[in-house]
Amino acid sequence: MEWTGARYADKPTVEVSTWIQASADRVWSIVSDIGRMPEMSTELQSVEWLDGATGPRLGGKFVGRSRHESLGEWSTTSQVVEFEPQRVFAWAVGDVTHPSAIWRFRLSPKDGGTELAEWMQMGPGRSGLSEAIDRMPDKEQKIVFVRLREFERNIAQTLAQIKKMAEA
Repeated sequence: MEWTGARYADKPTVEVSTWIQASADRVWSIVSDIGRMPEMSTELQSVEWLDGATGPRLGGKFVGRSRHESLGEWSTTSQVVEFEPQRVFAWAVGDVTHPSAIWRFRLSPKDGGTELAEWMQMGPGRSGLSEAIDRMPDKEQKIVFVRLREFERNIAQTLAQIKKMAEA
């Protein structure tokens, strides 16, 4: 059977959500504090606002340093592309018009708590994954599939930790 997964140029996405027994304000205070994200991630090692910023705002930039056993270590600069307090916080990695990824948290009031979804899109801009695809173009769909599953697991872990913090 032939592999029929997504290609990187398709800008594949993954989304995971959870319900949190806490107000959107409480959940927002955690998801919008990018300095806390490395403690919830196996990949992200550190994050720092740039240009004198001390918190999120539309157009704000930050640098993230990451590490992955197969991809090595790297740093990226991201820019906040959506910012609506207590509702949505999203950033594009690399070039805003041609990002290597887009990440988004979306908060919605639900059943006396908050539904929190984390979504990410790969591509279309080049990333470390592009180098792996360049080396093994015949395995592109499998590479993309495996990386999406990694992101899905990591997002689920991040949301579980945000839930735990918000409900504490």
